[in-house]
Amino acid sequence: MPDNEDSLVANNRTRPGLLPLGKLTRWQWWLLVAANIFLLLFGQIVAVLLGRFYYDQGGNSKWMATLVQTIGFPILFIPYFLFPSSKKSSATINTSFSLSVIFSIYIILGAVIAGDNMLYSVGLLYLSASTYSLICATQLAFNAVFSYFINSQKFTVLIFNSVVVLSLSASLLSVNDDSDKPSGVTNAQYVLGFVVTLIASAFYALLLSVTQLCFQKVIKKETFSVVLELSIYTSFFATCFSIFGLFASGEWRTLGGELNGFGKGSLAYVMTFVGTAVACQVCSVGVVGLIFLVSSLFSNVISTLSLSLTPLAAVIVLHAKMNGVKIIAMLMGLWGFCTYIYQNYLDDDDAKKKQTDATVSSDTFTPLLHQ
Repeated sequence: MPDNEDSLVANNRTRPGLLPLGKLTRWQWWLLVAANIFLLLFGQIVAVLLGRFYYDQGGNSKWMATLVQTIGFPILFIPYFLFPSSKKSSATINTSFSLSVIFSIYIILGAVIAGDNMLYSVGLLYLSASTYSLICATQLAFNAVFSYFINSQKFTVLIFNSVVVLSLSASLLSVNDDSDKPSGVTNAQYVLGFVVTLIASAFYALLLSVTQLCFQKVIKKETFSVVLELSIYTSFFATCFSIFGLFASGEWRTLGGELNGFGKGSLAYVMTFVGTAVACQVCSVGVVGLIFLVSSLFSNVISTLSLSLTPLAAVIVLHAKMNGVKIIAMLMGLWGFCTYIYQNYLDDDDAKKKQTDATVSSDTFTPLLHQ
């Protein structure tokens, strides 16, 4: 990545409607990237740990755990209004598609997000935070496959290696011993948690590829404000679907009992939900920030890195057990992550060389045109 930092900054300076970033120096740009990486890592790790804490202390509402993952979306209006110049460019969304089509996409994506969050909630209910995070890391492998078929992403040897290693890492966890299971979880529930988390990771990777396709074919704009608008609207509709699920399932009737019987008290119960909602949106800001500053691929790579780091945080904060199988799985996950990001580095370096060659060729032929 360092080899192409000049071109990345230059690209940001030439994109329309992004005047504040156009004034950034190279080190300021990297500082902003580092800040967004921190937001993503911090938000995602905290959200997973608080979700596991909720279940450990007596919480059992899967729809409530789903709802808090998106209900904090109004926080996104803060960075949205900090970029007023970008909002003008968002008005130039491709007019070949009507607003009804755009909002239909938002509604569909919102429904998929709500369903995916529900699967994640079920997985976290039956798995430890460390096992849950290591399985979620397979989203990078799924992303490689979906990007190949949907976004025409090339499938290199390094990416193939990443897919295989991450798949083997998840397979190791599937045969892990019973010492990893949360208290009261049966073997059948453990297997169910493993399967639904794997499915949720696949859906999340598919969602990323479909979102990128929407930017390319429908919205045709990838400014910071447009990315935030998509996050806000899809989170709003996902929240609506989650609220409907909460009441339709009847789980809302159990919330009073959960509040009174929560292991750490009613205040901790409320603060757990508040903290999870804020952490999810902090993570969301980091995700969209990295999409805006670098790419959606880079954002997903950093997201996968946070999932590989979560087991260490779970050991420190929740005193989770870290057996030999999970250590090997985590190391394999980190290796898969490294090979994937190295491929990204090679692609960027190759793109820079082609850009340099094109510039040299242009400078060579320019004098001839004036003879």
